[in-house]
Amino acid sequence: MSQSVVTQQPTSSNMQPTGDWSSGRFDCFSDCGICLLGTFCPLLMTCYVAKQYGENCCLGLVGGMTALRTHMRLSYGIQGTICKDALSMCFCTPCELCRMAREIKIHS
Repeated sequence: MSQSVVTQQPTSSNMQPTGDWSSGRFDCFSDCGICLLGTFCPLLMTCYVAKQYGENCCLGLVGGMTALRTHMRLSYGIQGTICKDALSMCFCTPCELCRMAREIKIHS
């Protein structure tokens, strides 16, 4: 019985993200309800985004939104890096939460 030996790791060249977010970071007026919730109740928005994405709503309360943004970006084929995800969530949290909520609505 002969066994084949794998000498090279498989590549995923066809799975490289090539898209972009469907809306800009500051496109608040494209969905005023989401914008108002994200601006005045960002903790509720984190719960909403996590729940709509299929995660436990407590994820937003324990600081997992950067990980969720990264997963969302990769799932939807959006270009970016983990570093940019972390910086966006750190410095533009309400705007990024709103953009994530709009993206989920589009992909639902």
